Amino acid sequence: MKNAQLWFRGVRTSKFRHVYGEPAKREKCYDNIKITKNAHDSQFCAVNPKFVAVVTEVAGGGAFLVLPIDNTGRLDFNTYRVTGHKGPVLDIKWNPFNDNIIASCSDDCTIKLWHVPDGGLATHLSDWLVELVGHKRRVAYIEWHPTAENILFSAGFDHLVIVWDIEKGEAVNVIDAHPDVIYSMSLNRDGSLLATTCKDKKLRIIEPRSGIVKSEGVCHAGSKASKVAFLGCTGRLISTGFSRHSDRQYSIWDENDLSKPLATDTIDSSSGVVFPFYDPDTNIVFLAGKGDGNIRYYEVVDEPPYIHFLSQFLSGSPQRGLGIMPKRGVNTSICEIFRFYKLHTSKNICEPISMIVPRKSDQFHEDLYPDVLAAQPALSAQDWISGRNAMPCLISLKTGAGVNVLPQKPIVHKTKTPIIPSIDNNKKKFAFLSTTTTPDYRSKDEILSYLEKSQKTTNNQHTKFQHLQQKSTNADDVSILKQLSNYDNINVEELRKAFVRQSEELYVTKRQLVNSENRVKELEDQVRRLQRQISS
Repeated sequence: MKNAQLWFRGVRTSKFRHVYGEPAKREKCYDNIKITKNAHDSQFCAVNPKFVAVVTEVAGGGAFLVLPIDNTGRLDFNTYRVTGHKGPVLDIKWNPFNDNIIASCSDDCTIKLWHVPDGGLATHLSDWLVELVGHKRRVAYIEWHPTAENILFSAGFDHLVIVWDIEKGEAVNVIDAHPDVIYSMSLNRDGSLLATTCKDKKLRIIEPRSGIVKSEGVCHAGSKASKVAFLGCTGRLISTGFSRHSDRQYSIWDENDLSKPLATDTIDSSSGVVFPFYDPDTNIVFLAGKGDGNIRYYEVVDEPPYIHFLSQFLSGSPQRGLGIMPKRGVNTSICEIFRFYKLHTSKNICEPISMIVPRKSDQFHEDLYPDVLAAQPALSAQDWISGRNAMPCLISLKTGAGVNVLPQKPIVHKTKTPIIPSIDNNKKKFAFLSTTTTPDYRSKDEILSYLEKSQKTTNNQHTKFQHLQQKSTNADDVSILKQLSNYDNINVEELRKAFVRQSEELYVTKRQLVNSENRVKELEDQVRRLQRQISS
């Protein structure tokens, strides 16, 4: 009898115990996509109930594909893309409150926002809505605020996290709290806290408006990348990384105390980075490894060990990235609780994978579908910046009554409204700021010579100003001083414009020189091959 009690004590009852993954049929996949081969550890895929976006491989610059969600099957080779980045695209994210707006970050140190019309792209899209310039090195990851409208977070290889107000096209805050490369970032349910993992092996909880680090602790001992995700409103986080012996592991943390984890367990001994995906509606966390075909899923509970293994989806095809469908886009008639969009590493395929709870009835199951995130912000950008917090707006999936139908009509983009500034105004606003990312290939002597001339010009202008100021002893001289001050400002503005123009010309000349040198090397190699052929 005692043994029987011990045996039953180890069995957990859960309605998600038999969840299984069902991959889509070939005709329901997106075939013939030239998926990027970039080694950067992001997902390269973003999904919402209207579109699926995939970063593609291109010869130069950066581009990504945007397809209507129902446009499955084999795609045309010349399918229209979003182009405009000068470097490879590293991350893409759809606006959670507008299904037609997508943000992308790139190797060219910029973040761009794009508007995709409802029917999809009718031509290559190269005109962006907003260009955010501020990072000094490539931008690795971007995240939208979960409750506030027009707030975007970006993490770059310059060790900075920048909080952007895209309505104004400017930075709200620059968080300089990391001494090394940032591996991941995650926002809690109301967006009041930001969690990050870093190459210095530390997990940090940051207040994003002030940039204050509330708590930090050593995350995983391994040297490979670690990832983090908030576990909803539980006050806990999950991190994935590697042990000192290169075993993959996960840890559960209390957000108020990062001195040691609440629980840690080993996953396996594979080498791919593990990404956590948390579903707050079912309290299930999915762990998917990059480079392998497994997706493990666990149920999150409030008692130790805080997480219980349920099962796993096995596949012989490894994944390069995974896109996540928002809960308002799942199919409730087949008891679908989660949907991945898997990018294959060896095939040019994006494959939907539905996570399904086996139920005999096709009626709406309220225990599986509580109210989910709506496509509506709870706060404006200014409200959040001023210090307010709010939980996200929720809607019921029961009233949707359809598959892949957006319950609420998204905000229609209008260029006349002040939601997002026009491209011309935005270019003017960032004209000076963009010069910081323009490489300067002049020699040290040329730079010193230019600075000496500029300093002499400034000194001469100040000398003239001071001399005239000493002579001005009556009210008539005030007008002369004002005219000279305006003249000084005009000269400084002309010098700045000339500096920008010369920098751009030098950059173009340097690129031409590099191309010419490469061409000369190719011709020299060709001549050597011809000489060897003749001599042989």
